[in-house]
Amino acid sequence: MVTGRAESTGLERAGVPALLSDELFAVLEKELAHGWPDQTWTLSRIKTLIGRRFHRSYTVQGVAALLKRHGWSCQVPPRRAVERDDAGVANWVKETWPDAEGPWRRSTAGSSSRTRPGSR
Repeated sequence: MVTGRAESTGLERAGVPALLSDELFAVLEKELAHGWPDQTWTLSRIKTLIGRRFHRSYTVQGVAALLKRHGWSCQVPPRRAVERDDAGVANWVKETWPDAEGPWRRSTAGSSSRTRPGSR
């Protein structure tokens, strides 16, 4: 049976076409290549870029789906300071952090009543 509709490209959902065509996504990729001042593109920043550049509205989840559909993946750059002292960090976690964290429970008896603090 032949209908007047074109073949689905897989980019439509429930008859609604994708907000960014392949041509516009190619433009988006060029924009992403320019970078961000701190060199980190977040989904929220990409959402803002799409809104400003193409006057289209996406949710953060929609941006994630768009990027995944085009073969992009989440990547977190490894950021370790060259001067990092792993032994010093381990020592700090072992000796200093317990004092900074504080006790989990009160050292004195407390009350669960907000209206009568002295009652038990």
